[in-house]
Amino acid sequence: MKIFVDQVKCQNHGLCAISSPDHFELDADGELRYQESFDEENIDEIEDAIDSCPLQAIALNRDSA
Repeated sequence: MKIFVDQVKCQNHGLCAISSPDHFELDADGELRYQESFDEENIDEIEDAIDSCPLQAIALNRDSA
């Protein structure tokens, strides 16, 4: 599974980093950084991050390895 963040929509609010700090973070410049791939065991945390995004900029591709 892979995470996709639409960088055009994302405004670096950081709510995803609060919901899933192991996979999302804001760097020193306030720009979002994230791990593109993750294990199935982290799906609940990733879905929380997706739900927390006020701009719906985060998507999950379940078919990607």
